[in-house]
Amino acid sequence: MQLDERKVKILQAIIRNYLETGEPVGSRTISKYTDLNLSSATIRNEMSDLEDMGYIFQPHTSSGRIPSDKGYRFYVDSLMEEKVAELNTMRSELELKADKIDVLLQHVAKLLAVNTNYATMVSKPKAKHPKLKFLQLSEMDMQKLLVVVVLDSNEVKNRIVDMDIAVEKEMLLKLNVVMNTFLQGLDLTEINMSVVQQMKQQAGEYSTLVTNILDAVADAVSEEEDMIYTSGATNILKYPELNDNEKASKLLYTFEEKKQLTQLITDSMDDENNRGIQVYIGDETPLDSMKDCSVVTATYEVEEGVYGKIGIVGPKRMDYEKVVNTLQSLMVDLDNIFKEKS
Repeated sequence: MQLDERKVKILQAIIRNYLETGEPVGSRTISKYTDLNLSSATIRNEMSDLEDMGYIFQPHTSSGRIPSDKGYRFYVDSLMEEKVAELNTMRSELELKADKIDVLLQHVAKLLAVNTNYATMVSKPKAKHPKLKFLQLSEMDMQKLLVVVVLDSNEVKNRIVDMDIAVEKEMLLKLNVVMNTFLQGLDLTEINMSVVQQMKQQAGEYSTLVTNILDAVADAVSEEEDMIYTSGATNILKYPELNDNEKASKLLYTFEEKKQLTQLITDSMDDENNRGIQVYIGDETPLDSMKDCSVVTATYEVEEGVYGKIGIVGPKRMDYEKVVNTLQSLMVDLDNIFKEKS
């Protein structure tokens, strides 16, 4: 007897429900979790066939069913085949999209510097609380595991996890299923002890590995990768009040080193009141090297919850009207560009 579409859906529903609850699954539960619109009696007959075929079994009399190794194998093979193809497609699309965004933002920084005659900075977009979109575990060798983390901002990060014991291929596939089942769509604050314990329970003797993988995921998600593109730093030397050797040296170092710029961008991004165009004059600027300058910033949005920042730095006597109008026009252009890309 072969698995027809109805049996496949019922088997998948049993496995998904068992992964979530850890409890044997009955026909009444399955009738609520599938789109088959079948009676409990019909589902019981199908479950009986699945049991005869070795895909599920009944651990205790009068209890529901749980997946067998054969059932896990069928589920994992079909799911991972789909997920691997999806990830490969996603990687190609993300690489192309990331390259286009990088080129675009570099161009924006240069264009602003030329048009305003001031120094400019543009940060790459990032989500304030990134969520996990997909996770893939791949064995590198007997002692190392590659963890690929895809965030909802479509950023891809890799981590390597050391393994105390080798993981069989079948168990590795099961871990892929378990961790994606529990973690998809969550940010770090939503991964609570209940979620962790359920994953460890499913992992059995590999519960320590689950802990190590979660640590790697947390490290990848929380890693600061603020990339800032700058242009026109030497424009500030055109203004006598900023051309003093010490002042100019500090300003140029800030644009070259970029760490302080990252902090400036991050601080302004964390405050939702600063999402529009903001003007910082002199001492209002949080960076000591820019106390003799004015900084005008604006926020652009790639998609919901994913923001980047654009800043223009010049003397206090900068042409504010021109700068603000330029940024307002740029925000409209970027909004249209990112809507077309999405």
